[in-house]
Amino acid sequence: MKMVFSREGTGDQTMKVLVVGGGGREHALVWKLAQSKEVTRLYCAPGNAGMAEVAQCVPLKAEDIDGLLAFARQEEVTLTVVGPEAPLVAGLVDAFRAAGLLAFGPTQRGAMLEGSKVWAKELMARHGIPTAPFNVFDTLPAALDFVAGTTGPWVIKADGLAAGKGVTVATERQEAQATLRAMMAEKVFGPAGERVLIEEKLAGEEVSILALTDGRELLVLPAAQDHKRLGDGDTGPNTGGMGAYAPAPMLTPDLAVAVEEKILRPLLAALEAEGITYRGVIYAGLMLTDAGPMVLEFNCRFGDPEAQPLLLGLEGDLLPALYGAARGSLAGVKLSWLPGSAACVVLASAGYPGAYRTGYAITLPAALPPETVIFHAGTSLREGQLVTTGGRVLGVTARGANLAQALEKCYTVAQAVDFAGKFYRRDIGYRGLAWEAGRR
Repeated sequence: MKMVFSREGTGDQTMKVLVVGGGGREHALVWKLAQSKEVTRLYCAPGNAGMAEVAQCVPLKAEDIDGLLAFARQEEVTLTVVGPEAPLVAGLVDAFRAAGLLAFGPTQRGAMLEGSKVWAKELMARHGIPTAPFNVFDTLPAALDFVAGTTGPWVIKADGLAAGKGVTVATERQEAQATLRAMMAEKVFGPAGERVLIEEKLAGEEVSILALTDGRELLVLPAAQDHKRLGDGDTGPNTGGMGAYAPAPMLTPDLAVAVEEKILRPLLAALEAEGITYRGVIYAGLMLTDAGPMVLEFNCRFGDPEAQPLLLGLEGDLLPALYGAARGSLAGVKLSWLPGSAACVVLASAGYPGAYRTGYAITLPAALPPETVIFHAGTSLREGQLVTTGGRVLGVTARGANLAQALEKCYTVAQAVDFAGKFYRRDIGYRGLAWEAGRR
């Protein structure tokens, strides 16, 4: 089915869109795409209870490439937007392209940016992209010997996909050794931890930079700051993300130029040199060091929960950018952003990121403040009752004239939501607030 956007983004009004995934990021994508006048049918697979309010949920798992391909063919889907990393790493986009179907996201080789931290680090080393010094280990004894002969802290990363939880910053040698044994011997992350990276710890402010690309052009989104650790003050284990806000004020205009010139564009050139045409999202997790921005990690999809405040702050239609990137034609497409700030506070199940129970009834407030959305991450409907089904359950997301106003809305709603074992951080955005206060 042909779909042509002009430079303003209008088309022939026949767009059918499938969003793959069932978390908060995908709900934010569906919510934004549902506002597009170009979309006539909107599907999500597998979706969740929140997404079901604005799209047709399809009972297919995100990794069911054959099933998704058959559905897209049957329904004549114009564009498939892939949310999570696992289907990208598994080759979903390759399968769709081979079938003549359009999908937003990198091919399997491009998704190696996230699928293998070793591959990504070696790519950066070959092409001079600034990142921390690192060593790679395929055996536990070699990794333990390295830790024994060096001084910490040690940043230990599982090579493969670990749902955002495969990174440990160990300050004590005993902790580093225990982490290596858990990854490489006990296989807490399965095959993802059979090979590990040990990096030098960088110091500075951490920010997330997301950019849409067709392999040549870049649409860089405002900087966001994620909160990976479970507890207030960035304590406790790593999670998939407990909250985020955007824009992150510590990325100054000069630093933003440096990120594009020294990291994003060199990465596109590096991928091209490797024979990879990358179409989709480049997610750069950066540390703003005294020596300039340095890459902590690359991901191959929208961040979760960074996507929630970013999409809430996006003015206008997202679809032309996704469609243009997938087709390799972003030239002329622009994105604009509403003034002020947006934030997301994740409401999680007790026990997350470890073992947790599900099936608890959820009660949502009857009314929300203006410019506030509750994005569903781990929810479903059972006999008409909204219940918990995941570790991260909801993402309360709000916009305000400034970060403090956005956070005030988030926390008012977070307190009003009720489910057994509800847990959330009380300090999302604290670094941004401190940064802004210091600049007044």
